[in-house]
Amino acid sequence: MSRIGKKPIEIPKGVEVKVDGQTVTVKGPKGELTQSFDKDLRIELNDGVLTVERPNDIKRIKALHGLTRTLIYNMIIGVTEGYTKSLEIIGTGYRAAKKGKVLSLNLGFSHPLDIEDPEGIEVEVPSPNSIIVKGNDKQQVGAYAAYIRRFREPEPYKGKGIRYTDEHVRRKVGKTGK
Repeated sequence: MSRIGKKPIEIPKGVEVKVDGQTVTVKGPKGELTQSFDKDLRIELNDGVLTVERPNDIKRIKALHGLTRTLIYNMIIGVTEGYTKSLEIIGTGYRAAKKGKVLSLNLGFSHPLDIEDPEGIEVEVPSPNSIIVKGNDKQQVGAYAAYIRRFREPEPYKGKGIRYTDEHVRRKVGKTGK
């Protein structure tokens, strides 16, 4: 049995969860999230406790059991606390600025990159060398942070580029002279 899938999810105060067949809607102080899940799993809500049950032990169903429970739990955390990803920019002349809903990145190209924030995502630039991506959907926050990082990934010789705050970049020595 899936150890994660068997765990019941306690619904915190201030969060409203609706289960309509295979669609789960979660409302909380930070917004509303809706997601549909596989038709073979049973999602039940009883007295403020949500459980995910599987009908059999087919490999595909076993794989979806823990995933479904985790996705619902992430939705609940997202509407109560929200998710953040921190990025830092390292390199001479590399910097970020925020103009309304547009993130402007100077990353050594001939022009600045202007990226508009997607729906449901908030981007903060506390200093020119750091970016904070916030939102209530964990997948969307991680995907947008990875999208920003992709413009200038950290290189191994000088470490220049955009990296996650907790990321460790393996450095290489480089060439040696005679």
